[in-house]
Amino acid sequence: MADRLSPLELMTKLISFPTVSRDTNIPLIDWVEEYLTSHGIKSHRYIDPDQPKHALFAHVGPDVEGAIVLSGHTDVVPVDGQPWETDPFTVVEKDGKYYGRGTCDMKGFDGLALWALVEAHYAGVKRPLQIALSFDEEVGCTGAPPMIAAMQGVVPKGRAVIVGEPSSMQAVTGHKGGSGFNTHVVGFEVHSSLLHTGVNAIMWGAKLIDWANRMNAENAAKTPSALAATFEPPYTTLHIGTIKGGTAHNITAGDCWFGFDFRVVPGDSMPDWVERFKAEVARLEAEMKAIHPSAAIELRQRFHVPGLVPEKEGAAETLVRRLTGDNASHVVSYGTEAGQFQERGYSAVVCGPGDIAQAHQADEYITLAQFRAGQAFMDDLLADLCT
Repeated sequence: MADRLSPLELMTKLISFPTVSRDTNIPLIDWVEEYLTSHGIKSHRYIDPDQPKHALFAHVGPDVEGAIVLSGHTDVVPVDGQPWETDPFTVVEKDGKYYGRGTCDMKGFDGLALWALVEAHYAGVKRPLQIALSFDEEVGCTGAPPMIAAMQGVVPKGRAVIVGEPSSMQAVTGHKGGSGFNTHVVGFEVHSSLLHTGVNAIMWGAKLIDWANRMNAENAAKTPSALAATFEPPYTTLHIGTIKGGTAHNITAGDCWFGFDFRVVPGDSMPDWVERFKAEVARLEAEMKAIHPSAAIELRQRFHVPGLVPEKEGAAETLVRRLTGDNASHVVSYGTEAGQFQERGYSAVVCGPGDIAQAHQADEYITLAQFRAGQAFMDDLLADLCT
């Protein structure tokens, strides 16, 4: 019989694969498939047609619908330029913490989920368990939707999805939705002394950025709905995190590129915000073209992540609350694939070990206490599936 690895051994192995979102995750998926196969568990893949990325999903227990789905992502954020004190792709235990890229976000949970799947297989659970490992979560949750679509008809439809993003093992029942656009402002270059005859892409881009600032101020000034008030901040936000452009100080900029992102509170309409954005783009573009017809603003949607809407007596929330004893209300402002599962008819909740405050940083870590809490949760889940 193949060795049954511990949760720590599984997390350590997964972290040894440097699956930064810009790189392939196939070696990790190959290893996971081989490990599951060695224990008699059949897995399935979604293969991205445009890049070297794979997702994996598997089912154990009775071949019936109603499985609990443990969902995690395999990609991690870069370590470039971060002052790590340890090798980010080697798990190091120190001062009651496991250090390594992905210990918190979220290969700690992935390791726990793999452990639980194998244990469920050997325990002969009476109700099924599934695992779903996606890619490109860190760049907009773009790998989960095709994986979820690929699961339909290949494994029996699951009932409740637990997305293991770090929540300190609390039941998170709602999160904001997100949408992001790569924005390219195309100007017309002239000598800056003849500014009025050219179109400065940076300065026109700044007008669109200023629109974002005005919208943020307007949203912050409104009285939030009861649902929105549970979020921090309690309103939809617009954000530009990167920008580049221009050639020289005395040339009107011919190009300006930036990312334009929305985080939309449940209750606000994502399509409405996107339409407002596109209307402002069209208004500014018309003014630019009046100066020179070649000027333009080009948009390419980078990601779309639906919000997780709190469910009334949802199966996922009910299960997690019963296993954790957590009856408080928790929502977060970051996005996950939970909303994408919810759109496909699954009940969904976010619950995983670790604190999001430790994610994406140099010397990322998960405390031993949180990792053990995650294993205790999996123990209780297995016991529940055996009854």
